Amino acid sequence: MEPTEQAEVYELVFRASAAEDDVVVVRRTERVGAGGHPVYEDDTGIVRAEISAQGEVRMLASGGHQAPGMPVTIRPLAV
Repeated sequence: MEPTEQAEVYELVFRASAAEDDVVVVRRTERVGAGGHPVYEDDTGIVRAEISAQGEVRMLASGGHQAPGMPVTIRPLAV
């Protein structure tokens, strides 16, 4: 993927335990984050992230008292 291309779908991989990771699939929305990059969210709307074309991730809270963790890996998916 070229650095300027932006995937429509990403996998965000979070460290859940030493034995297993949580993988969340997020899709591009029509929204743009504070950094000017597209906002992605999972099917529930709970996991939200602003992702740049360079793969920089900023996790966004989707509700009060939420403190989203940072993914350890981000992978663009072909659709």
